[in-house]
Amino acid sequence: MIEGMAKGMAVLESFDTQRQRLNATLAAERAGITRAAARRHLLTLTHLGYLETDGSYFWLAAKVLRFSGSYLATARLPRAVQPELNRLAVQTQESFSAAVLDGDEVVIIARSGFEWKSSADGKAAPTRVLAYGMHLGARLPAHATSTGRMLLAAKTKSEVNAWVKAKSQAGDLARLTLHTTTDPHKLKALIDQVRLDDYCVASEEHELGVHALAVPLRDMQGHTVAAINVVTSPQRLVADTLRRDLLPLLLDAARELRQLL
Repeated sequence: MIEGMAKGMAVLESFDTQRQRLNATLAAERAGITRAAARRHLLTLTHLGYLETDGSYFWLAAKVLRFSGSYLATARLPRAVQPELNRLAVQTQESFSAAVLDGDEVVIIARSGFEWKSSADGKAAPTRVLAYGMHLGARLPAHATSTGRMLLAAKTKSEVNAWVKAKSQAGDLARLTLHTTTDPHKLKALIDQVRLDDYCVASEEHELGVHALAVPLRDMQGHTVAAINVVTSPQRLVADTLRRDLLPLLLDAARELRQLL
């Protein structure tokens, strides 16, 4: 274990959407190290090109994208699921994505490459192909998303109970909309039901006006390695028809992908 490397990575990971610019004091608080150590790591990361600075505050530089770019170019999972997500998007004119669990959040590792809009005759038509990498790497709270609950359901009950308890005690079960489930007992019950159903529907819990349906992606050994989901607005589908029309397609896609994982 190289302590210096671990501390440097902790400083780098302290930057996020809530804290896009940090000084040495803020970085030290977020990384759990001294201010002097944080400043040395910030200056080193700046020297290596991973951060930029105005002398007081630091922020991420484009060089950090080398990590995500290398992952997406070489990792088997994103490359395996991307064609299937695009096929589903063309077939249904909906948006699909794949996500993995990283701590308390899910991370989008693949996303269908089409956006849709209504044409003059009322039919949906593709507007453009999204640049590869658009929205990839987005981090979403696991407790309020269909993919998050699906991936949590792959854990044992004791693991889920410990996860929910820790999140609840830390005050991290954020209420993102009026529909977000934040009560620990209700959340555990929902995850238990997802485990039984082997799919998850989350309606307007992460964002108002959005329904999402997720299923697990399992490898040949039966381990859940990711989740794929479809996101749609209530103008197109309600939760019941989401299950009826799109659940069979997602399950078929998951079965097809299993032999590739």
